[in-house]
Amino acid sequence: MKVLRIAALAFALTAPAVPSQAAEPVNLILNWAPTADHSPFYYAKAQGWYEKAGIDLTIEVGKGSGVSALKVGSGGSPFGIADLATMLVARSKGADDVALMSIYANTGQTFYWLKSYGVNGVKDFPGHKIGNPPGDASRVMWPAFAKAAGIAPDSVTFVNVGPTAKIASLKSHTVDIISDFYNEQDQKEIVFGSDLGSLNWKQIGLNPYGNSLIVNGAYLQKNPKLVEDFVKISQKAFAACVADVAPCLKALLDQVSGLDEENQLRQWERIKFLMTDEFTTTKALGWIDGERMKKDYELVQTYLGMEKPFNVEDAFTTKMLDTSIKMDASKVKK
Repeated sequence: MKVLRIAALAFALTAPAVPSQAAEPVNLILNWAPTADHSPFYYAKAQGWYEKAGIDLTIEVGKGSGVSALKVGSGGSPFGIADLATMLVARSKGADDVALMSIYANTGQTFYWLKSYGVNGVKDFPGHKIGNPPGDASRVMWPAFAKAAGIAPDSVTFVNVGPTAKIASLKSHTVDIISDFYNEQDQKEIVFGSDLGSLNWKQIGLNPYGNSLIVNGAYLQKNPKLVEDFVKISQKAFAACVADVAPCLKALLDQVSGLDEENQLRQWERIKFLMTDEFTTTKALGWIDGERMKKDYELVQTYLGMEKPFNVEDAFTTKMLDTSIKMDASKVKK
C-alpha cells in the first residue's frame, strides 16, 4: 500500500495540470480604435487576470458607440464600451443593454475647429461641415447638443470621417469641425497651436456619463458570476493603471500598432480627470449614480425622444463593482 501511495503521489506531482473547465470565449467590442482609455483591458489580459477567471477574452475594434451599443444589445457581443447616453438611445429602440461600470464619469465629448475656417464658437457652426464616424456618440446625440446650444439641428452637414483620420480631415479642410474626446486634445494643440478652438459639452450644461462598460442583458441573467468577475477584474485593472500607467501602455502598444507612446501618455492624464467625480472617489471606481442616470434619461427623452420608454433603473447596475476599489484623485493632475 505504501508503494502505491508513493507512486500515486509521484504521478500527481508530474502529471500536467488540467483545468476544471475550458475558458469561456468572451468578446468585448470597443467604442472605436484602441487608445489609452482601453489600455486597462489589454493590461489585464496580458497579466492573465481574465484567463485565471475562466474568461478567454477577445477585444474587437469598434466603429462608434452607436455600433457597439447595438451589437451588445442584439447579443452579437456580450460586452462593449459605449457612451451611456448613446446606449440609452439604443435601449429605447429595443437593444438589451445594461451599464455595469462608468469609465468617463464626465463627458469626454468635445468639438474642435480652426478659427481660420471662420469658426469662433458654437454659434458659428451653422453652414459648416462636421467630420466624424456615422456611429459616433456625438453624431447620435447631436440633436441634444444643437438644441442646448441654441442652433438648428439641421444647420450643419455631417461628413463620414474615420476615427484616425479626424486631424487630417481638419487640417486638409475636408471638414470645418470635428468631434473627438477631451483626452485627445493635446495632440490637436500640438498640430494646430493657437488656431485651435474647442468646446466640451459640459461647457453648455450637458454632462452625461461618457464611455462605460456595458453588457447584454440576457447574457447578464445567464452568466452573473462571469459578468461579476469581468467587471471586478476590469475595475482592478483601471485602478492599477491609475497607480502606474507604464505597464498598461506597454500592453496596449504591444498589441496595437501605429500608436505614439507619448501621445497616449498625455491622453491618460486627461482620462484620469474624466474618470473622477464625487462617486468614483467615495463609492467605487466606475460607480454609476442613479440620480445622474435619471438626468441622462431625461436628457435623451427631451431632446431625442424615446421610441419605447423604459425604467432607467433597469438600464444599469452597480452590484458587480468592488466597493473597496476607488478612484485615486491624488493621481489626477490639477
